[in-house]
Amino acid sequence: MGHSATRMDRETRREAILDVAQEVFLEQGFAAASMSEIASRLGGSKATLYNYFKSKDELFGAFVERRCFWQSEAMFGPLRVEGDMAAELVRLGQAYLTHVLSETNLRMMRLIVAEAERWPEIGRIFYEAGPRRGAERLASAFRAWAAEGRLAITDPHAAALTFMGLCKDGWFTLRLCNAGPELTPTQIEAQAKSAVAIFLRAFGAERA
Repeated sequence: MGHSATRMDRETRREAILDVAQEVFLEQGFAAASMSEIASRLGGSKATLYNYFKSKDELFGAFVERRCFWQSEAMFGPLRVEGDMAAELVRLGQAYLTHVLSETNLRMMRLIVAEAERWPEIGRIFYEAGPRRGAERLASAFRAWAAEGRLAITDPHAAALTFMGLCKDGWFTLRLCNAGPELTPTQIEAQAKSAVAIFLRAFGAERA
């Protein structure tokens, strides 16, 4: 019982550190953020942080990995392969766009791009935990639909990447460069429907 409580307390503390680290990294960027500032906001000492994370790099990597996992769950976690496939694709497209084009995600992307030159490993961590994990989860639904004869695809993973690319279209670059405002729910719905229509014309089993 005591060991279980200790593990829970340690996990709770670790999550609290990551919450504060996310706040500081997104506000100040990686270079300006300091372990001292994170410790101060946490209400502890730097020694406490170093008991959990050996360096600011390690803490940043953990923040990126956790954020990617959360987003993957939010976007592709509740996949439903039964029922109306087109409607489910629109729902997935809307969830994907809502998260990928959100200001929080884009700020994280800018941080990662800025640091990846110095530290390529952070790019790999992000890719594996984010885009690759999401594509694999989406591919599992495409595989099921293909097995039922509803999609005409031979490579579910490639099809998943194509679908995500159609959803983002030009919006991702526009938003990543901070050259346009966040999309409204109406715009996101319209973009998702457009992406699904194009995707099904290319890969739908009933296409001409």
